[in-house]
Amino acid sequence: MHPHLHTKDNRGCEEVMQILDECHAQGFLHKVIGGCNNAKREVNKCLRAERLERTARNREEAKRKNEAIKAVWKEIDSNS
Repeated sequence: MHPHLHTKDNRGCEEVMQILDECHAQGFLHKVIGGCNNAKREVNKCLRAERLERTARNREEAKRKNEAIKAVWKEIDSNS
């Protein structure tokens, strides 16, 4: 399973998602016999890379916010 494909977070994977959609449009039997497996793997790789980039950005932003909060608390403690 994969998350919802066409979201704002997955814009970098539009091309591979389009290939998968086209493969799925070829019919149920084509999907069942594994005709879309390579396209699915490529979508999974792309989505994973997008998620890892997003996670790294979120982690860095959280570190900056935590440092700012610590600085505010340090200032409050020094003024008390």
